[in-house]
Order: sequence, then structure tokens, then C-alpha cells
Amino acid sequence: MLYFQRWKIALILFVALAGIVATIPNFFSAETVASWPNFLPKRQIVLGLDLRGGAHLLLEVNRDSLVKDRVQTLEGDVRQTLRDERIGYRGLDARGQVVSFTLRDPADAEKALTALQPLAAPVQSGLFGQGALHEVEIAQDGNRINVTLTDDGIEQRMRSAVTQSVQVLDRRLNALGTTEPSIQAQGSDRILVQVPGLQDTVQLKQILGQTARMTFHMECTEQSTDGVTAPPGCEKIESATAGEPPIMVESRALLSGDDLADAQPSFHQQTGQPIVTFRFNTRGARIFADVTQQNVGRRFAVVLDDKYITAPVIRDAILGGSGLIEGNFTVESAQNLAVLLRAGALPADLTIVEERTVGPSLGQDSIRAGEIAAVVALVAVVVFMVVCYGILGFFADIAMVVNTFLMFGIITATGATLTLPGIAGIVLTMGMAVDANVLIYERMREENRLGRSTIASFETGFSRAFATIIDSHLTALIAAIALFALGSGPIRGFAVAFAIGIISTLFTAYLMTRLIVATWVRYARPKTVPL
Repeated sequence: MLYFQRWKIALILFVALAGIVATIPNFFSAETVASWPNFLPKRQIVLGLDLRGGAHLLLEVNRDSLVKDRVQTLEGDVRQTLRDERIGYRGLDARGQVVSFTLRDPADAEKALTALQPLAAPVQSGLFGQGALHEVEIAQDGNRINVTLTDDGIEQRMRSAVTQSVQVLDRRLNALGTTEPSIQAQGSDRILVQVPGLQDTVQLKQILGQTARMTFHMECTEQSTDGVTAPPGCEKIESATAGEPPIMVESRALLSGDDLADAQPSFHQQTGQPIVTFRFNTRGARIFADVTQQNVGRRFAVVLDDKYITAPVIRDAILGGSGLIEGNFTVESAQNLAVLLRAGALPADLTIVEERTVGPSLGQDSIRAGEIAAVVALVAVVVFMVVCYGILGFFADIAMVVNTFLMFGIITATGATLTLPGIAGIVLTMGMAVDANVLIYERMREENRLGRSTIASFETGFSRAFATIIDSHLTALIAAIALFALGSGPIRGFAVAFAIGIISTLFTAYLMTRLIVATWVRYARPKTVPL
């Protein structure tokens, strides 16, 4: 166990040196590191919100908005189904969670129920089809048919909306170039967003709070009886630009933001004004080409969050699947809109229920307190090991210092976010770093008392303690993984630092210490075990 092949020595020294080198940029300012040559490491530790300061937002999915949108969609589906099946009806309206209508001919009841049945298909089923979840229920009350959105269906839709919103918000923040944003679901209807280093939350709230539900509609050709209210199948849309008159468009959207493949900010070639160019995917390009071919001379409205941005007249067929959005954009607003369109629309409106900005001074105090705790723990462990185990304790202290560099090097290289609980995990790992050495040295003592030779005591101490060391570190690693999987926020920060510390400790406390002891035995040739 005390013999090392050269490649093993080289590998151990390389890992230790790599950890030290990766940690070095953290001792310098960001400006200094940026001026270094490209072959030197430049990555620094990413500090969490509690250390660096930043923005903290708690968002809530608007349940009423989600239900309203779902019922509107359901109303459109019911109207379209009845038209396709040529079933006469009157009084179609939506109230609360119910879409209802009256049949003109009671004999059409069975036909209507059969045609509408696909809307009530289960959206989720349990094992072997048991426990099916129906989002929609259909019931007949004489000539009146009610299509109801169920409470279970709404809850399922809320859970899905939270999951989808987390994904959309993550894409939006990454497109903005923010550093290590944290986006997590909180309960069944809330989302926690933390962006370290961001002090101005105005743009952040605009990006996160806007639904960005884009749809494309044809101008309505039907006229209402009074000239004011929208005729059936149409709706009045206000302009996003102040002073522009509203227009009447078809309720059914021909295309949506889901059909977009890309969106980029740009400038108009003739006017130089900021615009947003967009490109449809294959399906969207085909529909866009058909629509523009068949509706030359009609207005085509681009609607964002229930207000139209632009409604140009179709002059010619557009077959390339791309176009542009004009409006009273600034450079920043055009860029924000492009980000929103690329990231996708939120499934429901989000309301900010809590907003907090953490100043960097609080983070500096936390870092200073963590540094003091780390130094105190390091000195205490060093003194304890030297007093109890002499020169072998000093070797363990060297390995512990290397372990500290290795932990910070891994955190730096992987880009993991260091939080205040993470610092606590690192300090805890410093104390645990010598546990393996204590097991090894105590085993050496026992073997020496049994009359074994010095070399045999060293060999047996390392070999027989190895299984115990592996078991203790493995169980601790399982606990860290469980904390990360089941915890959130600060608990995850602690789990990450703790897991990294366990892995690096296993390397330094066993391999590094064994290499140092083997080198010392080879050159010092001790006559007894110095314990």
C-alpha cells in the first residue's frame, strides 16, 4: 500500500495542482483576471443571491386568467364542432367554468353529444386506465347542453402551467445573459426567481411578467348589426400604440407564437427604425403562404397579449415563411420582444406577489463571516491533529489544505453557485476531512501495540481502514444527494458544497495522505510509528 507507480504519483499531483490553479482567479478582481492571457484560467466562483446580492421575485400563476383562457378556447372548440357537424344552436355563451348552448332541434341532441365527446376525452389516466382525469364534462339539460371545465382539470392545468412557466422563464433569463438565475416552483401555483448580481428589476419584471402570447388573425369581413359590437366569431382588438383605432379581427387565430422558429431585433432598411424580424417553422410557413395567397387585399393583424402591434394589408403572397413586425419600438423594446418570442409564451398571466432586492453589502458581511469561520475551523483542526498525532497529523493537515483548494477549484470549474449554506458545507467538510486520517492512524496504533513492525503497521493501517472510509463517505454522499433531490434553495446550496467536499475529501484524506506518508517513510526510514 505504500508503493506508488509513477503514473499514480503524477495523477495525484496533477489533480491537486489543477485544484490549486483553478482556485487562483478567485484571489484577484474580475478586471485583473480579464487581462490575463487566454491560456490561464479566468473562471471565478459564482456567488449566490445571499452573497452577491441581486433580485428576488415571487410570482403567482393567475388562476382566473388561466380558467378564462381555457374556457374561451373551449367555447371556440364547441362553436367550430357544431358548425362542422351542421348542428343548429342558439344562445352559445360562457359563464364561469361552463360553456352552454340551446339546440334549435331537440332531435339533434344525440348527434351533438357524440360530436362533442372528443372534448371530454381523459387527459390523464392511472395504471391500467384507472383513475382517469377528465378536464371537461358534458351534460344535457333538456334542449340545453352544458360543457363544463372540471375542478380537477383546472388543478391539472395549473400544475402544468407552473412547470411550463418555469421552462419559459428560464429560457428568457438565459437569453438576457443573466448570471446563474435560479427558477423554482413553490407549491402548486407560485414560482421563485432569484437573479444574483441584478439590482435593477425594472427590465426583469417586464420580461418575466409579460405573457407574450402572440397570435396572427385575419381582419373580420362580417359586419355587426349595430356597427359597434363584434359579430359572431369576431372580436374587437385594441391597438398597442396610443391613438390608433381598434380593429375587428376573427376570433380564431390562424397562427400562434408556437409556429415561430426564430425572432431577432433589426432595423428597417428604408426608415432605419427598430423592428423585429420573425421566421416561421415548416408548418407555420406553409400556413402563412396559404393565408397570404388567399387573402390579398385584407389586413393581417399581429396580436400580442390581446393588443395588436401591427395590422398591415397583404399586398402579395409571402412564400418565404418570414416577415417583420413594425411598431413604435425602441432598440431595447425590440430586443425584449424578440427575446419573449424566442422563449415562447407563458401559459397564463403571472402576478408578482413579492419583490425583494438584496444589497451586496449584506453579501459581503456573509462572506466575511464565512471566511472567519473557515479560518477558525482550519486552525482548530490543524492544532488538534498535530497535538494528537504529531508529524503524521501534520501530513493530514497538508492534505486538508489541498482538499480546501480542491473543493473551491471544483466549485469554480463546474460553475456551481456558492451560497451561504454552501460555505457552511465547506466549513463542515474541513472538520470531516481528517476523519479518514483519524481512522487510519488509530488503526496504525492498534497494529503497533500488537507488535507488528513499523512498515507493517503503516501498511495495515491504510489497507484495513479503506473499507470503513469508503462506507462512511458513501453514506454521507447518499445523504447529500437526497438533500439536493428533495430540498430547494439554500438546502440545495448546502448539498452541492457538501457533496463536492465528500468527493474531494476521499481523494486527499486517503490518496494524498498515503502518498505523503509513503514518501516520508522512504526517505526518513522511521524505526517506530510516531503516534
